[in-house]
Amino acid sequence: MVVEDSPQVAATLEVALDGMSGIEVTCLEGAPEALDWLKGVRGDLVCALVTDLHMPGVDGFELIERVRALPDYRKLPIIALSGDTNPGTPARALSSGADAFFAKPCSPVQLRRRLAELMDERRRVAE
Repeated sequence: MVVEDSPQVAATLEVALDGMSGIEVTCLEGAPEALDWLKGVRGDLVCALVTDLHMPGVDGFELIERVRALPDYRKLPIIALSGDTNPGTPARALSSGADAFFAKPCSPVQLRRRLAELMDERRRVAE
């Protein structure tokens, strides 16, 4: 699942992640839609969350915290993205519960590689 309020960035992320084996990308514009969507889907069908941090209303930091509070998604791989230049943003994202942080613009190859690593780690822990 990709949560991104910029249609152009969401489309780029969808293309970048769509080529991953066994992945179907769902793009949502904001945290409220993402939380509603997650509550309506079985936890084992969601393999990862990639979210922007700065969105109107509920931001990505709060989204990450709220996702981590849902029992089915406590171990969900989460990658946070931001164009924020504040040097504290990566640490804040990780302390909110993200597994990785990428500054925008980011390399689609590096994003895919890190996401694949996180999903592999989750599968190994589950076995």
